[in-house]
Amino acid sequence: MQAGKIIGAVVAVILGLVAIGMLVGGAALLWAHTTQRDADGFLKSPTYELESAGYALTSGDIDLASRPGDWWPGDLADVRFEASATDEQTAVFLGIGPSDDVEAYLAGVARDEVTRLGTASDVEYRSFSGTAPADPPEAQGFWVASAAGAGTQTITWDVAAGEWSIVVMNADTAPIVTVDFIAGARIGILLAIGIVTLISGLLFGIAAAALLVWAASPARREPAAVPAAGEPAAVAPAAAPAGAYPLTIEGTLDPQLSRGLWLVKWLLAIPHFIVLVFLWAAFALLTIAAFFAILFTGRYPRGIFDFNVGVMRWTWRVSYYSYSALGTDQYPPFTLQDVDYPARLDVAYPEQLSRGLVLVKWWLLAIPHYIVVGLFTTGVVWWTADFDGDSVLELGGGLIGLLVLIAALALLFTARYPRGLFDLIMGLNRWVYRVGAYASLMRDEYPPFRLDVGGREETAPPVVPPPPNE
Repeated sequence: MQAGKIIGAVVAVILGLVAIGMLVGGAALLWAHTTQRDADGFLKSPTYELESAGYALTSGDIDLASRPGDWWPGDLADVRFEASATDEQTAVFLGIGPSDDVEAYLAGVARDEVTRLGTASDVEYRSFSGTAPADPPEAQGFWVASAAGAGTQTITWDVAAGEWSIVVMNADTAPIVTVDFIAGARIGILLAIGIVTLISGLLFGIAAAALLVWAASPARREPAAVPAAGEPAAVAPAAAPAGAYPLTIEGTLDPQLSRGLWLVKWLLAIPHFIVLVFLWAAFALLTIAAFFAILFTGRYPRGIFDFNVGVMRWTWRVSYYSYSALGTDQYPPFTLQDVDYPARLDVAYPEQLSRGLVLVKWWLLAIPHYIVVGLFTTGVVWWTADFDGDSVLELGGGLIGLLVLIAALALLFTARYPRGLFDLIMGLNRWVYRVGAYASLMRDEYPPFRLDVGGREETAPPVVPPPPNE
């Protein structure tokens, strides 16, 4: 794939993600506009259970473009607040006023300030010690909206610029304030915002699709030049086999797999997992060093390259044995070297790498593959359990894990590993490791968007086993 088309594919993916976000957001806004508003057109919050052992509950400062030069959208929204005492016989006061005036009125008064609203009962406060207020709240003249009495008290406020505070008290200034509180908003242009967002998402989606079609289209081939009479024909260099990639990953399926050993392989592999934690830490640090070496010299240091390939090789053997394929019962060896084992991996060493490409391929150009690999490795949840409404246990993984589980169950009940399923699992793993090699700066060749199934790669040269020790 040409560099321009690779960049085009990346841009198409980014535009596609933006389009999905806009479509979901626009649909959510239209759904809220049509189904979630009350008779007066307000969108309402859950009912929050608020309480204070003091004399008042406050919201803290609500800053709405209070500084000179702050942009203010004007009369785009109205808000409504409702408060009702837990005891229906208790008269409650609800008001909103300038923060400075509220602070002056409640200076030295024991109260609680709401700092965070989570779920209906998940509320955080900041407490202030003090005494009772000198005057009842209704006697104050600074409220821009207020209501007092028994039952539900409601205020509607035309949102205006400034710093504001919401106050809830017992109307008689008695201590211990316990109320149910609801906030609501009426946005006049909610429907327009939803429609514009939805249309924009469609346009971004069309642009992403068009760009992706262009990126995936085959390059136009130039006609070969005809040599002049008497001139020898130019000999074109031999092309690599169609579909070949400089990473070779193979797996040989054991025909006599144990029915139940896969249940404990992950346990048996724990020593490998411990070693791999340290190996991958070294892998990350050495890849950073290789990054700068490539940037300044255009070459990947051979010693670092061999070590990092060894880490990938070790990882592939362990994963093939324990969780990503379950293709053999032979315990993996503790070595970075290529040895005679049913799972093999190798990466061809590049004599020269692009200095410029190293700056973008691992974080930008690989984004489309990261999305695919995420689906392969982490994108599927298998099971969720809820214990006592608090703790949640989730078991899951990606498509590879799900397919391996199916293969393991087939092995358990039939003593056979479905060959077609094995070939598919190998193709998915091959995709993952190709992306890993590319993102680790080992190769400049862009990984193909292609599923090469099977235990062996027919388009790539086989991995030559090392000579036996004499």
